[in-house]
Amino acid sequence: MSIEGSTLPTEQPPRRPKVIKTNQQQVLLYVVLTLLLSLATVWAGRTLVHSSETLTFAVGAPNSDEALFAAKLATVLKNNASRFRIKVVNNPDNTKALAQFDRRQADLAILRTDAKVPPRARTVAILEHDLVLLLVPGNKKIKSLAELKKKKVAVVAENESSLAFVHSILDVPDGSEAAARIQMAPQGATLDKLFAPASGFGAVIAVVHGSRAVRDKAYEQVARRGGFTLNAIDEAKALARKFPGISAETLTAGTLSASPEIPDDDLDTIGLEWLLVTQSRMSVSTAGDLARIVYENKSALGLDGGFATRIEPASVEKDAYVMAHQGAADYINDDTKSFMDKYSDLMYLGAAALSVIGSIFAAIYAKITRIAPEKASELSTAILDIGERIEHAHSLDQLECLQDELEGILRGAVIGLRDGTISTDGLDTFKLGYEFVRDDIGMRRDYLKRHAGEAEKTVPPQHDDSNVVVVKTAQSA
Repeated sequence: MSIEGSTLPTEQPPRRPKVIKTNQQQVLLYVVLTLLLSLATVWAGRTLVHSSETLTFAVGAPNSDEALFAAKLATVLKNNASRFRIKVVNNPDNTKALAQFDRRQADLAILRTDAKVPPRARTVAILEHDLVLLLVPGNKKIKSLAELKKKKVAVVAENESSLAFVHSILDVPDGSEAAARIQMAPQGATLDKLFAPASGFGAVIAVVHGSRAVRDKAYEQVARRGGFTLNAIDEAKALARKFPGISAETLTAGTLSASPEIPDDDLDTIGLEWLLVTQSRMSVSTAGDLARIVYENKSALGLDGGFATRIEPASVEKDAYVMAHQGAADYINDDTKSFMDKYSDLMYLGAAALSVIGSIFAAIYAKITRIAPEKASELSTAILDIGERIEHAHSLDQLECLQDELEGILRGAVIGLRDGTISTDGLDTFKLGYEFVRDDIGMRRDYLKRHAGEAEKTVPPQHDDSNVVVVKTAQSA
């Protein structure tokens, strides 16, 4: 555009591209991405802590007490939404199940303390007590185990392992004449039949679950007919010392029958324990959690027949026949570590990792989503450019264009400072430059006005030729 012979530059100085995203939008995007990152981290941590763990449980036949208990435990874990899952593996008998456990092919098993204990077995809980009841027909008394070895004895028990147990406590070698007199009672045989003269048995040794014996009304019915006498085993303490798996037990009066009262006074006998065992290599936290679930759900784990209806804590003594797993011992002794104790180190490492990751993501967010604010000092370049063009302005119109451009830069700076697209860095320099150029424009305006007045005074007066009459003189030829 040309004004009075002067030409203004048509190209404007390069300016910063218009900011599309405001800082409010950037902050909102940053918050959303941070929340997504936090949710992903929490989900990953929860998955890590609550990841499912399958435990193999080796048991005997499907209808055995061990198998039924394992199935109940699996159901309890499922109903409690536990991270544990139970895989029940059946064997022909519990001896085979313990062999599988000994080969480290199972995490859990149930053993009775007269069995061969795998060296890596550790106790989680005591599920049941077996009582040894010495019964004789009528009112007869047996004074000692040595006297018992001379009699024909029927062993009432669920499996053949109890027969071997009786042989061991009576110190009867296999294949001997005394061993031949000790026989397993036929399945389903009642005490009446065993004590009948035709059977020829002079005594019955019953190896029964304690919880089942107190519920069995057969003892009371036979006792009312005067069919048997319950004898004490006076050598109970000696047997407990000789065989570590045997415990000395005391039957309180009226345990088997309230009327008539059997026994009629506290009576010494021996017993065995059924233990829920796990591998020693199982982690402390896993064993502790498993023990907690077993103890807190005792009522749900008991079988209808009485097995495991009185679950007891494992012995935490160092001289226990089967040592308690450290995780179970910690729970029993109330030394279980809290969540912070367990995972404090992991949490500190996680916090440090998240701090680093957060810093990286913050840098990424800023790089991708955030437009860095322009420094106020950078606007000084545009202002100084206006200042350089002032001397080339030869009219007030040109000067007004520069004034508008300067005011536009100031207005943009104020809006940018408000929105955050312009930082206060170099604001004093911007202010100084603006005031300098503004004053320079003012002086240039005064100069142009002054020189415009002087020019008007020096211009010579113009003659008005409108009233001049031109007279033409005719010349003669």
